[in-house]
Amino acid sequence: MPLSLYLLGLAVFAQATSEFMLSGLVPDIARDLGVSLLAAGALTSAFAVGMVVGAPLTALVAARLPRRPTLVAFLAVFLLVHVLGAVTTDYAVLLGTRVVAALANAGFLAVALGAAAAMVPPDRTGRATAVLLGGTTLACVAGVPAGAVLGQLWGWRAAFWAVALVSVPALVAILRAVPPGPAGAAPAGLRGEWGTLRRAPVVLVLLLGALVNGATFCAFTYLAPLVTDVAGLAPGWVPPCWRDSGSARSSA
Repeated sequence: MPLSLYLLGLAVFAQATSEFMLSGLVPDIARDLGVSLLAAGALTSAFAVGMVVGAPLTALVAARLPRRPTLVAFLAVFLLVHVLGAVTTDYAVLLGTRVVAALANAGFLAVALGAAAAMVPPDRTGRATAVLLGGTTLACVAGVPAGAVLGQLWGWRAAFWAVALVSVPALVAILRAVPPGPAGAAPAGLRGEWGTLRRAPVVLVLLLGALVNGATFCAFTYLAPLVTDVAGLAPGWVPPCWRDSGSARSSA
C-alpha cells in the first residue's frame, strides 16, 4: 500500500474522531456555553444533518474536480472550522461549524474513496478501501476516548484543537504525496441518484440502517451524562466506556 493512502487514512481518522467525540464532551460544552444538555447534544444532530442533506450534493460536485486540490480544500475547511469551534464562545457559531465540518467530511471522503482505488491495482481496491476506512475504526477505538480524556484534563476545547492539529500533517502530506489525478468520472446526476431510491429493497436497507444508527448514536451522544448522572460513576469512566462501546461497534 502506498504511503499516501495511509495519509488519507490519517485525515479520515481526524474526521471520524470529530464526528463522534462530542459523546464525551456534552456536559462540559453545556456548562461552558450556558446551554442545556439537549442543546449541546444537538451539535451531534447538526453534524448528522450536514452529512445527510449536504453529502449527496457535495459528493456530486466533488466527483467532477481534480483529486489533490479537492482533498486539500475539503481538509483545510475541516481544519479551519475546528479552530473556529475551539475559540468561539457562541453556541450558534459552534452549531454552524458542525454542519460545515460534516459537509467537508462528506466531500473529502467521496474524493478519497476514488483516490484510494486509483492508487492501487484493481485487485487491491478492497484492501485500499479498508486501509482508508480503517481511520474510522481507529477513531472509535482510540480517537474518541482520547478526546474525552483531553476534555477532562484541559476542557472540551482541547479536543477540537487536537483534531485540528492532527489534520495539519495530513493536509501537508496530501499536498505533497497524493497524485493530482484527473477529475472523477461524471456522476449520474441527481435524477439517477433519486431514481435508485425508488427501488423498494434499497429503501428498506436505508431505513433499517437509519433506525439502527439513529438508536446507536442517540445513546452515544449522551454517553457522558448516562455514565455520570444515571450510573453514578466518576467522570474518569467515560473514556473507558466509550472505548468498549467503540470496540463493539467496530467489531459489528
